[in-house]
Amino acid sequence: MKKTREKKAVALRYNAQLEAVPKVIAKGSGKVAENIIELAKEHGIPVQSDPDLVEVLSTLKINEEIPPSLYIAVAELLAFVYSLNSKKR
Repeated sequence: MKKTREKKAVALRYNAQLEAVPKVIAKGSGKVAENIIELAKEHGIPVQSDPDLVEVLSTLKINEEIPPSLYIAVAELLAFVYSLNSKKR
């Protein structure tokens, strides 16, 4: 029998003019994760599915900066978001 993972979500905030490093601003699993994703979509915030990255990010505390070991993975995520934003313009 295949075990299904409970849905998890982590929201990051990054403003290069205000912060040196992205921070976790919300996280949750189950219904909370669904609410985070729904709110992001309602506000036009891109949502990227990466279960492995979410698993690691979910170990961080709210308002905690991402650690240097995750810079590359998060940079790839931000590049994805920036490319979406440029296509909208």
